[in-house]
Amino acid sequence: MRPNTITDMLGIRYPVFQGPMGAGLSTPALVAAVTNAGGLGGYGAYTLQPAEIRELGAQVGQLTAGPWNLNLWVSDIDPALGNYTEAEFDMVKSLFRPVFDELGIPVPSPVISVESKFARQAEAMLAVKPAVFSFVFGIPDEAILQECRRQGIVTAGAATTLDEALALEAAGVDVIVAAGFEAGGHRPSFLEPAEDSLHGTFALVQKLRWKVRKPIVAAGGIADAAGVEAALRLGAAAVQVGTAFLACEESGASATYRDRLFSPAAQHTELTRVYTGRLARAVRTQLPARFAGMELELAPFPLQSQLMAPVRKAALDSGQLEYSAVWAGQNAGNLHHRKATDLMEELTSLWR
Repeated sequence: MRPNTITDMLGIRYPVFQGPMGAGLSTPALVAAVTNAGGLGGYGAYTLQPAEIRELGAQVGQLTAGPWNLNLWVSDIDPALGNYTEAEFDMVKSLFRPVFDELGIPVPSPVISVESKFARQAEAMLAVKPAVFSFVFGIPDEAILQECRRQGIVTAGAATTLDEALALEAAGVDVIVAAGFEAGGHRPSFLEPAEDSLHGTFALVQKLRWKVRKPIVAAGGIADAAGVEAALRLGAAAVQVGTAFLACEESGASATYRDRLFSPAAQHTELTRVYTGRLARAVRTQLPARFAGMELELAPFPLQSQLMAPVRKAALDSGQLEYSAVWAGQNAGNLHHRKATDLMEELTSLWR
C-alpha cells in the first residue's frame, strides 16, 4: 500500500496510531516505542496537571525525536455535577459500601466540587507542542484550534456518529477518529448519549467516508494486520490500536492487568458506567451486573470515578479480579504480542 494523507501530513512511515490511554496506562516508553517504529505514539493526559503535561513533553522528547500525539478530554466534568449535593453522594456511597466492605477498604469521601482542568491542560499542551493534539468528549474552543493551526499542531477529534464527525469537520479539525463501540475504554460521545451512539467501527468508517472530507482514522476492534488492511480498504486513512498496545510491557498497566488481557476472561467484555459514571468497555466482571439498572443512581463523572478508584486498585493489587476494571476492546481475546515493537512489526507487515 502506498503512503496516504496521514503519513504525508505527519511524516510517519506507517498509518498506525497507538491509542492514547489515561489514568497512568500510557507511558513515555510506549509512546517512543511506537513512534520510533514508524507509527504515531499517543499519551492520554486527561488526568494530568498542567505541570505534569510539561514534564511529560520533556520525558517523551528524551526518548524520541519523532512525532507523537497528546490526548485530552474537552469535557472532563459532567454538567450534572454543577447541582450535585452531598446528600445525593452519600446515597451513592451507601449503595456501594458493600463492595468496599468485601474488599476490606474504607469508602473514600472525594470533594464534590470539582473544577475542569481542560483549559489549563490545553495551555500546557500548546507549550509542549506535540505533533498531534487529539481530543475526545467534544470540540475545543476556536481559540485553541486556531493556535494549534498557527503552531502547526495537527488536530484530531473523536466521533462516534456521523453528526459528531460533521461537527468536528465544520470546526476545522484536521483528522476525524471514527471511534467504534468495539473499542476498550470510554465511549467519547458528545452530541447524544453514548448508549444512543453505538456504531461499529467499520460501519462508522463507511458512513464517514462518503460524507466527510477530512482523513479518517478507524479506531476500535483492530489488533492485527488483517484489521489494519480491512480498515484501509473501507476508506480509513489510518488505524488506531489501543487494547493490543495496552497489553504490551511498555504500557503502564500492571502485570496482573496485562495477564488479564491474555486470559480467557478477555473474550467477554461489556459496556458499563459503574466504574466511572461514563459508559466504558471493560472485561466483564460481577460488579456491573450487581448494579444493573441503577445507572441513574451513579454519581456524575469524575466523582463516580474518584469513588471507585480504590476499588479498581485494590481489586488488581489483591487479585480479586471480579471487582476490577480492565479496559479492553471486543477483540482482546485475540491478542498475541507482549512487546510494542513486535506488535508494530505485525501491524505494519502490509508495507513489507
